[in-house]
Amino acid sequence: MTTVDLNADMGESFGPWTMGDDAALLNIVTSANIACGGHAGDADVMAATYRLAHQNGVGIGAHPGFMDIAGFGRNRMNVPRGTLQNQVRYQVAAAVGMARSCGAQVRHLKLHGAMSNMSSEDEQMAYDLYEAALSVDPDLIIMVLAATAHQRAVERLGCKWAGEIFADRAYNDDATLVDRSKPGAVIHDAELAGKRMVEMVQAGAIITESGKQIETRIDTICLHGDTAEAVQIAGSVRRNLEAAGITLAQFTGHH
Repeated sequence: MTTVDLNADMGESFGPWTMGDDAALLNIVTSANIACGGHAGDADVMAATYRLAHQNGVGIGAHPGFMDIAGFGRNRMNVPRGTLQNQVRYQVAAAVGMARSCGAQVRHLKLHGAMSNMSSEDEQMAYDLYEAALSVDPDLIIMVLAATAHQRAVERLGCKWAGEIFADRAYNDDATLVDRSKPGAVIHDAELAGKRMVEMVQAGAIITESGKQIETRIDTICLHGDTAEAVQIAGSVRRNLEAAGITLAQFTGHH
């Protein structure tokens, strides 16, 4: 039986500014990556999102990014490695503490935005950031961009990990994501997103823009929470997977 997890980034509102429809997504996904105040989110947003995720029985993950609220963590930044590790520890510790206060637990970690993309190209950066997160909570399951430097880093660390693919992003032939500035990088057609996820899960492979297949473990599918059609894409992916007989459940992680 094929089983896959559905995850979405959320808790990305800030003060009076609202981002995404977290309540609607929490009815669809099985795991939530919740911003920790680095690229988005604040103490109130974090607390409310943790409570809602916990009530819905959705697995909770810490989602640290560059300390870049104005750029939403999507600007590539040159931060000294020791500082960056401490910023990850700071955000993960906030996540763990806030979840505990709500009677919930942080199960996994997923890097956000430019921090994730840069470390998917740089194994040592991925290793250093994952090691920093695990120094705060050694039981975290690390969610990695499947078949990239992320995966090589977790294999070196020997920690529990889960391989992730993206429903709404196009892929380069090295399994990294096509840069958002390029045409076709973000998929807006909900039906197309749903069908291509079934195709990839059934193939056990990432299918790139050029049609190349990269065999990999697919434990979880990311549904972005911050695009206009996010809830439609999430619903389409869930419907298409279920129609194909694929079971949806939280990932357990593996070594």
